[in-house]
Amino acid sequence: MKIYAPLLITILFLSACNQSPKEIDKVGSKINGTWKLVSSLSITKGDTVNTSPPKNVEMIKILNDTHFAFFKHDLNKGKGTDATFDSGSGTYSLNGDNYKEHLAYCSAREWENHDFNFKVTLNQDTLTQSGIEKIENLNINREIVEVYVRVMK
Repeated sequence: MKIYAPLLITILFLSACNQSPKEIDKVGSKINGTWKLVSSLSITKGDTVNTSPPKNVEMIKILNDTHFAFFKHDLNKGKGTDATFDSGSGTYSLNGDNYKEHLAYCSAREWENHDFNFKVTLNQDTLTQSGIEKIENLNINREIVEVYVRVMK
């Protein structure tokens, strides 16, 4: 009987270590990190507009296990006609490829406290997020497709 207990513990330990990546990735650890937006599209009533950041603008998105934040700014330090700064953050959940954001804070304050449902795909260092942005009181109802590349884990 004494030999069975260590053997059973060893088998249980090894089976726990042999989980598939999908089982281990329940909290989205694979998408954790800093991501730079490289392209984006906005589709409203069938019309597609390239909304990628202009040449002098950058946007990053930061994800941890439970929260996200995004920052967009011009590279001219706020000077000139293309001066811009946008930011937002909140919580998210990830279930398979279903990614749901709750935007709690935003420089565009009327966007705060809204939920957005997206699909995400991860292909090596590229994260693609697509879905519907809908805020009825702002008359916003569009599909977005955003492509990010990993900057840091």
